[in-house]
Amino acid sequence: MNHFLFFLVAAPLLTVIPCLAGETLGNDPAAHTTNSSRPGSFSVEVVGHGKPMILIPGLTCGGSVWNTTVEHFKARYECHILALAGFAGEPAIAAKPMLENVRNDIAVYIRQKKLAQPVIVGHSLGGFLSFWIAAAEPTLVGPVISVDGGTFFPALMDPKATRESSKAGAESLRQSMEGQTSEQFAAANKMFLSYMITDPKNLELIAPICAKSDPKAVSLAMYELMTTDLRDEVAKIKTPVLLIGAGAASPQGKKEIEDLYEAQVAKIPVHKVVIDEKAKHFIMLDDSDFLFSTMDNFLAAPAAK
Repeated sequence: MNHFLFFLVAAPLLTVIPCLAGETLGNDPAAHTTNSSRPGSFSVEVVGHGKPMILIPGLTCGGSVWNTTVEHFKARYECHILALAGFAGEPAIAAKPMLENVRNDIAVYIRQKKLAQPVIVGHSLGGFLSFWIAAAEPTLVGPVISVDGGTFFPALMDPKATRESSKAGAESLRQSMEGQTSEQFAAANKMFLSYMITDPKNLELIAPICAKSDPKAVSLAMYELMTTDLRDEVAKIKTPVLLIGAGAASPQGKKEIEDLYEAQVAKIPVHKVVIDEKAKHFIMLDDSDFLFSTMDNFLAAPAAK
């Protein structure tokens, strides 16, 4: 079981999946611009030059989770780094359903900015959103890369799980999270963050920023993530898809882990599943060399171009 799945199994005791705090994205002022307007459900920071790439963080995460990724790609890609409403200090919004609004707003943003089939990269919940936008707008986006994000998270624990069978647990999680104090929220976050990132220094760096997430926004997003099943919808995706799964410290063998992730994307016409056996849930922190080389190889392949 990877560490995101651990979060789901222990859901009644949890509050959030961590976000990454960090320094300002990019070091080159000429390559760094900020879009202060909010397309609705997210704000955007733009770094770099070249083909457009949209990077979507996971639950409670700020855009700075992609700091090292942006540094790697900014000379070749114009990176549009999203920060979702309600996470990591971003103002929450009242719009429901939350994730569907994010999906729709991403499509609006791509059209408004006239981005030509951008590469879509998402981590965790952001990976789920990457699949959803590509299925809903199959001609609007380019290649899709999901970093330890699936199309129906409950099925990563139980392949027989359905949307209906997941509702009760999702509702229990939502109520538990909404009822926590800010202190409980922060303490639970820090404890379970330690299961998802290997280096203790990153734990101390990011926990205070994670605590700035809005519990109601987090609980709503988590509920929607656990009750939205995209496994059939993703058959509509027309572009190549790469799913990079985390395998470190998992009790299953590599083949079993691969099978679980493969089932998530089986209906996507062109897809590839790769398991990083050294990384926990935050692959960009635990094993960035593996992540970047895998992404580079995928994006360089003829199908991705």
